[in-house]
Amino acid sequence: MTWAGNRDGELTVGGIPIGRLAARAGSTPFFAYDRDLVTRRVASVRAALPVGVELSYAVKANPMPALLQHLSGLVDGFDVASAGELRHALDTPVPAARIGFAGPGKTAGELTQAVAAGVTVELESETELARVRAIGAALGVPARIAIRVNPDFTVRGSGMRLGGGPQQFGIDAERVPEVLARLGGDVDFQGFHVFAGSQNLRADHICEAQRRTVDLVLGLADVSPPIRYLNLGGGFGIPYSQRDRPLDLAPIGENLARLMDERVTPLLPDARVVIELGRYLVGEAGVYVTRVVDRKESRGTTFVVVDGGMHHQLAASGNLGQVIRRNYPMAVATRMGQPADAPVTVVGRLCTPLDLLGDRVELPKAEIGDLVVVFQAGAYGLTASPTAFLSHPAPVEILV
Repeated sequence: MTWAGNRDGELTVGGIPIGRLAARAGSTPFFAYDRDLVTRRVASVRAALPVGVELSYAVKANPMPALLQHLSGLVDGFDVASAGELRHALDTPVPAARIGFAGPGKTAGELTQAVAAGVTVELESETELARVRAIGAALGVPARIAIRVNPDFTVRGSGMRLGGGPQQFGIDAERVPEVLARLGGDVDFQGFHVFAGSQNLRADHICEAQRRTVDLVLGLADVSPPIRYLNLGGGFGIPYSQRDRPLDLAPIGENLARLMDERVTPLLPDARVVIELGRYLVGEAGVYVTRVVDRKESRGTTFVVVDGGMHHQLAASGNLGQVIRRNYPMAVATRMGQPADAPVTVVGRLCTPLDLLGDRVELPKAEIGDLVVVFQAGAYGLTASPTAFLSHPAPVEILV
């Protein structure tokens, strides 16, 4: 997706000039998400996926309630990782049976809410099985469960590894048969969830992971009850810098079609097969908008100081899992199309040198009062950031 919209040199989001959006938001900084871009991204994924593969949205990427309501009409289900996300998901038209609850360390209260609601609890440990079994008995409702499997392989090219080796996520693949043997008839077993890595821009690596996931699950099928649910994970990445190349969906769709035709459908005819995506669906549809409050020179470096920062956009500051910090794409939203001036360093107003949004970035000359936008801000932005740091007000989020 490309943010090409501008009107008379001013960036537009959802067709609305950024200055007008700032007035609508009431203050800066704020997040703005373009619903049309989300719709188009979901459509492109749908077009690439073969018949029989469903699409689920990972709510942790962006749990804004209005966004979830919009997505509820576009995707087949939601994946949540907390009771708060679960409540938001249940407020949408998505049926509880199409909601999966994953994540380590679920509390007794969260498990009770999940079992009572009828969502699928994706077990992250052997002890979690005992807890949901007891909760189901107390409620008189068999718990819907799936087993999250920690695979015996790793995914090349992932920005963050969520499977392979020792992990807090899932049950080690070699221990799963023992857990399956203890299921009994007092739980409603659905199937398996395997999510091995995230933020991957290599289609060949994703295809390899999907093939190995299918191999793993088919091996487990020999010792499991009938499999009605198979979550193949996701991990589709988006570009964050000029050197990143957008992910090519075509080979992924072709690989999935072969897997479905040759292996999954013949051997697991009752399985609902799901691809789970978060960042890929919403990440490029959002901008973080912040206003220049100062401009200063310090020993040869020009600092542009804005009223936002890492307390809202931790990932853009490089402090959310980046090994080597890279600048997110940025623009002076009120000076689109103007030539770049000398490089500047864009910083927030927190009392820490970590509050860095852009290091020596080439932008048109930004003056006090100008609006600066950080792109690729639709996922892992506000709710993945230390919003209470220095007690600044929370930013507004708007869906346009």
